[in-house]
Amino acid sequence: MAIRILHCGESIENYNICIRNQIVGFTKRTAKIGDLIYISVKKENGTVCGARGVISEITDQRPWENEDNYVQSFILEKIEECEEFPLKILNKTGGKHWGVKYMQSSKEIKDKDAISLLNEAFIASSTTIDKDKLEKEKSLAPASVIESEEILDDESSPIDIMGTFTTIKFLNEQHATRGLETLVNKNFYNLFEDYKEENSLLICDNRKFMTSSIGNETNGVIKGISSIPDALLINFSKRSSKSLQINLIEYECYGQSKVRLMDKFNYLNGHIIPQLMRFASAFSIVTDSSLRESTIKTWADKIIEHIYNDSRTINKVSGWMRELNPDINEQKISLELHKLLIKAFYDNLRILLVIDELTPDQKDTIKNIIGSFKLSNGKSIEFLGFVVRLEQKINIIDSDQEYALSIQK
Repeated sequence: MAIRILHCGESIENYNICIRNQIVGFTKRTAKIGDLIYISVKKENGTVCGARGVISEITDQRPWENEDNYVQSFILEKIEECEEFPLKILNKTGGKHWGVKYMQSSKEIKDKDAISLLNEAFIASSTTIDKDKLEKEKSLAPASVIESEEILDDESSPIDIMGTFTTIKFLNEQHATRGLETLVNKNFYNLFEDYKEENSLLICDNRKFMTSSIGNETNGVIKGISSIPDALLINFSKRSSKSLQINLIEYECYGQSKVRLMDKFNYLNGHIIPQLMRFASAFSIVTDSSLRESTIKTWADKIIEHIYNDSRTINKVSGWMRELNPDINEQKISLELHKLLIKAFYDNLRILLVIDELTPDQKDTIKNIIGSFKLSNGKSIEFLGFVVRLEQKINIIDSDQEYALSIQK
């Protein structure tokens, strides 16, 4: 188990979100499951810590306003809170530049004395300790070292490059060797580290899943057109009260056929956004309840059919049900799974767009459009957009390094 300090900078809002939601995000790939994370923020009198927790699982949730800055996000368990104590106490083991030594880029703390000091200060600052002892702990270090806290990023540290790459275009979505959908499906779990294969089910046989045609145009519903997602992703989380989450995946690719700005603009607004709206409207309360109910029941039935066509998938999904209820009868697993799927379609549905080009403004626009469609529990349908590019090697310099440079010509 590694010990790390996550610094939320001066954002008290992000700090509170981490503690309230029991979730932490990192701007670099650094943390791992099992790590103990101390959560900190800079306030008027210096950097303080008020909570810690153990990383239990990776997640695609990023509840912070600047969500795109975080390449990793994790769920915390065994979270503990305490009266905030100053991290400047670490100058006792780290000296004047303790911030660089212990907080920079949430690096692993390997100094045993610093680890012990952190633990002791946290325990002493817990809410079960009397205030006099708490104030004594807060005065362990002089205020003169506050200026050493201003170390959050390692911008001055050199970056060693593993290799250089050039961006090349996908041919289209479904080309057998250079199609975006083809390559993403084949490498899905290596590409999207937020999803673990043991806790999710990717269904690429998309022709099974067609939404019912909408009979009229009301509140943004697209008239008279059914639609088929390119894939379904079902996520399982024992921690979540909803247990299952349904993700409708749409693959889109400008590729080699749409290179002009106007072509891309017309395709986005004339095809991609309407397609995503059709998905959202099919499961939103704006759609006739009987049509929505028919689509949900049909899809749930077909997911069950897909699961029970493969023994490995049966074992995986049955394991999910036993995690939720260890005493469940074997004959009831399918029934309970069907109920959870129905509930997920009604209350926990999200749309994922995987595309080869998407600007932040376009992403925000689509997110707002999809968010206008409400589920039966009153919550908005969520949207996530991912940009996937195809890179070709130019030269490998040092395969042991973690960074690379890419050029698009």
